[in-house]
Amino acid sequence: MEIKRVGIIGAGQMGNGIAHVFALAGYDILLNDVSKEALEAAPGIIADNMDRQVARGKITEEERDRAIGRIELAPEIASLGPTDLIVEAATEREELKHKIFASIQPYLADHTILTSNTSSISITRLASGTDRPERFMGLHFMNPVPIMQLVELIRGIATDEPTYNVMTGVVTRIGKTYSSAEDFPAFIVNRILVPMINEAVYTLYEGVGTVASIDTSMKLGANHPMGPLELGDFIGLDTCLAIMNVLHEGLADTKYRPCPLLVKYVEAGWLGRKTQRGFYDYRSGTPVPTR
Repeated sequence: MEIKRVGIIGAGQMGNGIAHVFALAGYDILLNDVSKEALEAAPGIIADNMDRQVARGKITEEERDRAIGRIELAPEIASLGPTDLIVEAATEREELKHKIFASIQPYLADHTILTSNTSSISITRLASGTDRPERFMGLHFMNPVPIMQLVELIRGIATDEPTYNVMTGVVTRIGKTYSSAEDFPAFIVNRILVPMINEAVYTLYEGVGTVASIDTSMKLGANHPMGPLELGDFIGLDTCLAIMNVLHEGLADTKYRPCPLLVKYVEAGWLGRKTQRGFYDYRSGTPVPTR
């Protein structure tokens, strides 16, 4: 089947980015969010990000204008039903994702493929709550979506081969590279990345190093573009904790136990850049270590 119209559920940072790359690739987009404010802000955010691409010579003004014209706001989730592909990009909470898929199910066309941008939750479990587990996949984009090249494609136990083949074509058309991952907790990238961040938090918790010394050591000693604590702030410490909990519960291995200090930061509401405080304080405009 050919994908022409794409419904995106969630107009936050990830949903905006996904709408951005799909629209540039020529897909017609219906963008939905439960928050009226987030939905109304989305076109301006996407336009600003495309303007930066124009300034860097990545796209032309004509390509930007055509892409923006392909994005339609859809306050009612039911209006996404007839699309060819649904991409769910809501908060990383399994209960919420099940509710979203249940709410849109009565309106879906028979051919519609369902996908989730989940970074860690079982695709098989999410698919089992729908009427089409064979046409359900994980479609995990990296943040920031317009810049990062990789998309993880995750098949649930029931995902059929035609659905997988359609989605490899979609990922290729939007100019990304796909890696195929099996449906185990946190898939590939976060199975490796987030425990490293958690271990960096343990290194801070145990007094082995400060925020600055840990990040400097990994940037200069391992050639990482960002230190692990800086990266945790960028991802969101609540998201990091959620992924560690999925790993700990799903694999029952103590090496995935979330660091108590990570838990405390989340309890304090210090979630990183999005709240202006995490392992760094961003309120002054210059990141200052908080420990």
